[in-house]
Amino acid sequence: MKFYARLSLIFIIAMFANISIANTNTEYQLSSGDVISITVFAEPDLSLEKIKLNETGSFSYPFIGEVKAEGLSSTELQTKITNELSGKYLVNPKVTVSIIEYRQFYISGEVKNPDGYPFQPGLTVRRAIALAGGLSERASENRMTVIREKDPTKTPEKVTMEDLVMPGDTLTIDQGFF
Repeated sequence: MKFYARLSLIFIIAMFANISIANTNTEYQLSSGDVISITVFAEPDLSLEKIKLNETGSFSYPFIGEVKAEGLSSTELQTKITNELSGKYLVNPKVTVSIIEYRQFYISGEVKNPDGYPFQPGLTVRRAIALAGGLSERASENRMTVIREKDPTKTPEKVTMEDLVMPGDTLTIDQGFF
């Protein structure tokens, strides 16, 4: 019986490890245009507010220099800065990285206010349209496409009102046939 209990415990631990790994793969990845803040406990000179990532997804940080944040999650960036400061400049630094402002997504076509808008976690096509003032009188609710920032081919894909919009995406609402 003890063998099966241990086997079950190992199985449960493996499941949680896989869930943890899966969650880190879906964590928001930083890129150009994101605004972050970095707090180093008890080190106000190393705590920076409102750092906007430049066009290469990098920023300048005291002692370290240019830091590449592109493609990293806030947790991964936190670890990177902690590792750079540890030993060389501080003993056991406590670093926190927060996302202050997400980069924009873009909406064009048959909406009342086509423009770029700050991304919000959980943003759907329906909510993106609402941010843009709603659909115009000529809009189609069935002919909508998105070009994903992460898609190297920049191929438009069809979307529905409930599909998610990601940061950097370009959403286009076409005219309906009347």
